[in-house]
Amino acid sequence: MVDALGVAVVGFGWMGRVHTQAYARVRHHYPHLALRPELVTVADEVPGRAEEAADRFGFSSATRDWREVAADPRVRAVSVTAPNFLHREIGVVMAEAGKHLWIEKPVGLTTADARAVADAVTRAGVQGAVGFNYRNAPAVEAARELIADGGIGTVTHARFRFFSDYAAHPEGALTWRYERQRGGSGVLGDLASHGADLAWFLLGDIDSLCADTAVFLPERARPASATAGHARAAGGVKGPVENEDYVSCLLRFASGARGVLEACRVSVGEQNGYGFEVHGTRGALFWDFRRMNELGVSRGTDYQDQPVSTVYVGPGHGEFAAFQPGAANAMGYDDLKVVEAYRFLRSVAEDTPYGATPADAVRSAAVLDAMARSAAGGAWERPLP
Repeated sequence: MVDALGVAVVGFGWMGRVHTQAYARVRHHYPHLALRPELVTVADEVPGRAEEAADRFGFSSATRDWREVAADPRVRAVSVTAPNFLHREIGVVMAEAGKHLWIEKPVGLTTADARAVADAVTRAGVQGAVGFNYRNAPAVEAARELIADGGIGTVTHARFRFFSDYAAHPEGALTWRYERQRGGSGVLGDLASHGADLAWFLLGDIDSLCADTAVFLPERARPASATAGHARAAGGVKGPVENEDYVSCLLRFASGARGVLEACRVSVGEQNGYGFEVHGTRGALFWDFRRMNELGVSRGTDYQDQPVSTVYVGPGHGEFAAFQPGAANAMGYDDLKVVEAYRFLRSVAEDTPYGATPADAVRSAAVLDAMARSAAGGAWERPLP
């Protein structure tokens, strides 16, 4: 007998849709999952958006007030996909109401916000999951295993890059993402948070760092109405961009390895140019999200002129077998969120955390806060847990 689990989605922009579709698909890929998610309600404050989502995706009800979700006894698990400045309040209230929590990164605006949510989850005895989806790629999990097994020797240095053009157009609207009070940090919270999580996932704790940030498009036009995604607002009244477009950061890992993390939201010519290179004493690994199902591997004892092979991930890597029967059959971005949904629901079913948790969000946020302090003061900083 499979138990039904009433789920809700709070905030129905693009990411709310992705979570909803992951709930709808998860048992197609994981038929033995002990829980069956049921779409109970959707909340969004924009007039008509929640009702449209309910009609399109089959939620039983819709509301503009997320607090009604916290009070709804039908709801046992909640996806929080609202803007960053709402994460702390919604996350804490949902956990205190006894709802299991799947919340998008960066889980608030600061380390204190992420910690407040993590502490609420712990106090309430509910399960929590965080949207660090890139660690779910089978090639990334394969890289982690190779590194842990000594497949490339001792890691010496690595580079993590997260370049995008979503904010590159000068007519991009001045939404909450660019305001310090509602968006918090800019590209730090949006993209560098993923880089910080991947760096830890692959190489362990970051001991210290030194960062620099910049704003390349200092003004944007205010939108005339509610927006979703990365809308444009040509001709509107302009206001200042209050958070960073770009960050570069030197990393020192507790292992002794060195690293570079670089992220930018205004990189013309880069469409989701996310990835990493990890170098060791006997080899190296290379991954590019745009070729998500491939892992570049160099290992052996040639050292000089050692070739790089392309490994096409297959059923033996990560969660690949739940989606495709053989190597080189491509998985996509939405599949990573299905993996995330599965791990979240499995955590609820077994009362044991699987995948990224609020503790991981606290760790990532501590790195981001250290980057901000370093950029402001020009000195090396240590992430404060």
